[in-house]
Amino acid sequence: MTKKIKALLLSAGLGTRLRPLTLEKPKCLVEINKKPIMDYWLDSLEKIDCDTTVINTHYLHKKVSDFLKNRKTKKMKIKEIYEEKLLGTAGTLINNKELFKDCRIIMIHADNMTNFDLSRLLKAHEKKPKNCLITMLTFQTDSPQNCGIVERNKDMIVQKFFEKVANPPGNIANGAIYVFESNLLEQLSERSSNLYDFSKDVIPLFLGKIFSYHTKDEFIDIGTYKNLAKAEMIFKQNH
Repeated sequence: MTKKIKALLLSAGLGTRLRPLTLEKPKCLVEINKKPIMDYWLDSLEKIDCDTTVINTHYLHKKVSDFLKNRKTKKMKIKEIYEEKLLGTAGTLINNKELFKDCRIIMIHADNMTNFDLSRLLKAHEKKPKNCLITMLTFQTDSPQNCGIVERNKDMIVQKFFEKVANPPGNIANGAIYVFESNLLEQLSERSSNLYDFSKDVIPLFLGKIFSYHTKDEFIDIGTYKNLAKAEMIFKQNH
């Protein structure tokens, strides 16, 4: 029996680097070719037959709520979780563990854009080494100092991780898209008092148990006006 897929779409960011654009619009609703980033992600999740997507909100959350209410509904269920105080990427996951029982979880940062097919990451997760608990998407970056950089062994298992350091030892970056089973949340819950950020607090705990899948597809952090303009150009060709 195939496991039910559920997603956590992290969408609570303040988007400070995109001001003044984000003074009246949350970062996840910034448009690329007149389509909100969040809409691209929801379309991608629907293509992999995701059962439920949980979306955390904080900054300008009512605008996200309005967008979701007005979006044409499809088979996938969408559950919005408002955070009055930001819980962090790991904190959000742990705080909502009851929503992710007995399923396969795909966790995505909604402020990135890619033409990567999520089904490929799910297939890679199926074939991961038995001792690995997490499958991580990686890509090659031209600004490694602004990314989490990984070092992997010949089996593509992450051995070392460097989160936004001044002189990173390479350019293979964490795409912040992960697949794991719901039982991982029990392990995280036991340490929940110390876990806030998934990259900084969770990844170091599982080095040697994270399988990486590398993509050569376009992958852009929509965090600056320069990257937003780049995405406008690239994704106009694909949509």
